[in-house]
Amino acid sequence: MHTAVVSFHIIICIAMILIVLLQTGKGASMGAAFGGSSQTVFGSSGPGTFLGKMTTFVAVFFMLTSLWLAYASTHKASSIMDNVSTPGVEKTIPAEKEDNAATGNMVPSTQPAQEKAE
Repeated sequence: MHTAVVSFHIIICIAMILIVLLQTGKGASMGAAFGGSSQTVFGSSGPGTFLGKMTTFVAVFFMLTSLWLAYASTHKASSIMDNVSTPGVEKTIPAEKEDNAATGNMVPSTQPAQEKAE
């Protein structure tokens, strides 16, 4: 589902760029006043209403997909790492050490803890 929305979002982005680039600027009508031909490709009302409505339509879908993608990225239900088991860590307990008074060295104890207490 996420991949489909991202693909749709990219298509909408490209469509919006193309629609905006097809629109004429506000100063383009000045050329028609000085003998230029009128642009009747999009009907008698001109490109303003058709491309304006298309821009609005595409912009609404762009905002909806943007909001959905933002919501989906912050509210992830699960991750691909949820089912991965963690490796077991082996913990070793250090052996008790006795102080050898003669040498001053610490030597590991070979007797179990219960026998030492006796």
